Amino acid sequence: MDNPISDVAVRLPGRPREFEIDEALDKAIIVFSERGYHAASISELKEAMGLAAGSLYKAFKDKKAIFLAAFDRYKQVRNALLDEELADGESGRDGVFRLLRFYAEASHGESGRRGCLVVGTAIELAVYDKEAAERVDRSMQRSEALLNALIREGHADGSIPQTVDPDTTARLLLSVTQGLRVLGKTGPDRDRAFSVIEAAMKLLD
Repeated sequence: MDNPISDVAVRLPGRPREFEIDEALDKAIIVFSERGYHAASISELKEAMGLAAGSLYKAFKDKKAIFLAAFDRYKQVRNALLDEELADGESGRDGVFRLLRFYAEASHGESGRRGCLVVGTAIELAVYDKEAAERVDRSMQRSEALLNALIREGHADGSIPQTVDPDTTARLLLSVTQGLRVLGKTGPDRDRAFSVIEAAMKLLD
């Protein structure tokens, strides 16, 4: 799992008690996802997080610290939700479908238009910011490793043919998941999002 939020926020002295850190970060995630890092202002973040300026700067030294903590919180929540979904998988193939469905459900409607914080960070910050790049890389590696493991599980349980290469197919399916989140910004409906994963599942035949 990605670095805990405390790595960024709690190390700073004077963390205020008057707000719940996770709830405040959940609101910051929305701002960063919708606006991007550079367009999001401190005043917007302060208003969204429900914090006075003094409380904000006691908890986070600057906007980047808020962003990194929000990114870690985003991944903490999303990883937990995905792990819960995969726990009910009946086979390796079903696990791949569940993972793709998880991304498809996030890629339409309000969630789709809001966008993915990982994709946004990869586009906006990862090229020149080492800490952002490391977080994006960890996220992508985790997703690819999950897909790879599910394909190998499918080999073992007979739900995916042995001819399906785990490494190449996992990378291709990772591209599908991230592409879905990009397409989500254009507001496709649920049927269009799911048509993508139906096509992607044919890679496992």
